[in-house]
Amino acid sequence: MAIRNIVTEGDSVLRKTCRSVLNFDERLAQLLDDMKETMYKAEGVGLAAPQVGILRRVCVVDVGDGVIELVNPVIESEEGMQEGSEGCLSLPGKSAIVRRPMKVTVRAQDRNGNTFTVTGEELKARAFCHEIDHLNGILYVDKAIRKD
Repeated sequence: MAIRNIVTEGDSVLRKTCRSVLNFDERLAQLLDDMKETMYKAEGVGLAAPQVGILRRVCVVDVGDGVIELVNPVIESEEGMQEGSEGCLSLPGKSAIVRRPMKVTVRAQDRNGNTFTVTGEELKARAFCHEIDHLNGILYVDKAIRKD
């Protein structure tokens, strides 16, 4: 495993739409392992591949109950609404209030290509939405309703 450099605001990679993962191989496994290590070192709760300069639909999330690896994630359903403060490893020192669903169900693949669904509520729902937005070139500041 290796710590990767986190891309910061102003780098055009953060505004690009990521391509789907087609090859479930050792390179993908290495990327996922590196992203987890990078996220933990930076003390984040999520990290998307474009944040480490890779335009692939891959992200990792850990809100305190274990890491979830999401490859080619799609939000299948949303329920409710919450407003809360968000920050981002790619926008250090900034935060804002963002409106997100209270509960989301995500369909994704694991590192071996197996499809699964996972449901998150509250912080986990927020993290899923935040990281999936990254895969579409969207930053939380684009959805902010007011400064924190």
